[in-house]
Amino acid sequence: MTIPEANLWGLAAEGGGHEVPVIDPGAASGVFSLMWLVIALPAAGALVLLLGGALFDKAVSRWGHLLGCATVLGSFLVSLAMFVGLLGRDEAERQVGQHLFTWFQAGSLDVGFDLLYDQLSALFLLLITGVGSLIHIYSIGYMEHDPRRRRFFGYLNLFVAAMLMLVLAGNYVGVFLGWEGVGLASYLLIGFWQHKPSAAAAAKKAFVINRVGDIGLSLAIALMFVTFGTTAFSTISEVSGEASESTLNAIGLLLLLAACGKSAQVPLQAWLLDAMEGPTPVSALIHAATMVTAGVYLVVRSNFVFELAPAAQTAVVVVGAVTLLWGAVIGCAKDDIKKALAGSTMSQIGYMMLAAGLGVAGYAFAIFHLLTHGFFKANMFLGAGSVMHGMNDDVDMRHYGGLRTEMRFTFWTFLFGYLAIIGFPGTAGYFSKDKIIEAAFGENIWVGLAALLGAGITAFYMTRVVLMTFFTKPRWEKDVHPHESPLVMTVPLMILGALSLVGGLMMFGWIGDWLAPVVGAEEHHDLPIPVWAIIALTLTVVAIGVGIAWMLVQQREVPREAPQDVSFVTRAARADLYGDAINDTLVVEPGAATVRALTAIDDGVVDGAVEGGALAVAGAGSRLRRLQNGFVRSYALTILGGVLLVALTLMAVTLA
Repeated sequence: MTIPEANLWGLAAEGGGHEVPVIDPGAASGVFSLMWLVIALPAAGALVLLLGGALFDKAVSRWGHLLGCATVLGSFLVSLAMFVGLLGRDEAERQVGQHLFTWFQAGSLDVGFDLLYDQLSALFLLLITGVGSLIHIYSIGYMEHDPRRRRFFGYLNLFVAAMLMLVLAGNYVGVFLGWEGVGLASYLLIGFWQHKPSAAAAAKKAFVINRVGDIGLSLAIALMFVTFGTTAFSTISEVSGEASESTLNAIGLLLLLAACGKSAQVPLQAWLLDAMEGPTPVSALIHAATMVTAGVYLVVRSNFVFELAPAAQTAVVVVGAVTLLWGAVIGCAKDDIKKALAGSTMSQIGYMMLAAGLGVAGYAFAIFHLLTHGFFKANMFLGAGSVMHGMNDDVDMRHYGGLRTEMRFTFWTFLFGYLAIIGFPGTAGYFSKDKIIEAAFGENIWVGLAALLGAGITAFYMTRVVLMTFFTKPRWEKDVHPHESPLVMTVPLMILGALSLVGGLMMFGWIGDWLAPVVGAEEHHDLPIPVWAIIALTLTVVAIGVGIAWMLVQQREVPREAPQDVSFVTRAARADLYGDAINDTLVVEPGAATVRALTAIDDGVVDGAVEGGALAVAGAGSRLRRLQNGFVRSYALTILGGVLLVALTLMAVTLA
């Protein structure tokens, strides 16, 4: 097999208000020629496990899970080697492109299968393959007794390969390929246990809602081609300033629609909590390393569009602020541990979108929080799976309690993730989320207050999850025997738990400079209050959230059944703030009514005209056919009648 030769692209332009350096095409290093292998390894694993497994199911099933893990680990090692190689380059030489082949040509549209490896994609590759590898290893134990485990690992490999394609693509058409691959893989994995009607319905729901976002991306790509004559990042970044503001706003809003679908942001958020019907490793992969981060990546990668589209940029901020509060409120009322964490993901992605909407003041912080969130959210989702493993797959936290003594490894690793997400000083979330809150205050006092309020609500619902699961009085049935998970599941938890603690320190201080050549140098806005005051205020709000949860949960008896006599806010939060009802009212019911009306027109008018004409001809023919009955006397009578008619006509004419 011929390994494509790596080359370098120069992005010489002022994209997004910052200058992208010109790169010498002759400076490529040999390690970057393996860039294609990062995608090819898990893609090949998926091919073998899904197609080869169908032919040799018994043989492949014995070692298929090991192949699935090995391919993603191989991608991680290649990604790590390229990252080290990138560190050894000067800043002006840290954008590496690889042209594999010409994908397709249509008129003036020439799309290459091109890859782009730079500071942004380097971080995503490490997250996707690193956390993805840990999730694969964890899945060996979690799916051990599932008869379709080989297929499950094939779908996991497909998911990872699609996400890697998405973040390595050098043009928007390549992004769209990965984008659709992620959507397909999520559909297959969310509905993996399709014998459950709820899982099948959840998979269809995720697929349909994401198609709405996909329309936004496809229209954005079409508009880019019409406007710029290309879909390549490099060229669009060069000429984006030549387009009108209205055109760029339209492109930006369409990209935002796409991001809302993949990242479960309002108004396309309703699929995310239902997606918990899939196996828990799927939830971890979707929420931490792949699907929901795709929208944030798209906005940050398209910074050269959003920096010149103020209306679209403002819309990103609004969507992020609304979603971070929306998801946080939902998380407060969920008794299903996975759905509580899903609401948390919606909220945390909202923080990232908000930061991305702040432009160069927030791009780096959006990615910073995306990475730390990948650590602690994967940790907590896998921790939730470990709890379910020890509790006979029960997801109701009202049936837990006191598990800290029964599942010590799971408890401590989950606790580290909890400390990170609430922003406990020194943990990963403290460094990343607090920087977003600071940047939000620099943009607008109301945006800052929304981010601050979200931090307090986060502290409340996450403390509630920890208390109901690991503290409070044990509430499980006598036939349930909680136990710790095997090492193949707890070792990934330990690694992710450690990253939840120190992941922020690993990146704090340099990530902004690292991403500056791609997203621009960080801008500092004047703050309404000093930074130390924002930090103190945030910690105070977080402490209040923790304290309220302690009083309402730990200091009271937790009933095994959820109380029904609750406030309207609680009922609304339990119903996902009526997201499904809103969709039904605004989209589903009007859509169904429109279809019924069109069907009635089709049946009554179109079919009526076509079928009515045919019936009229057939009726006339059936009546005329009676004249041809085959009886001579009838024909003679007809002739006689005709003769009389002619005679009468002639007499009438003569007399006239």
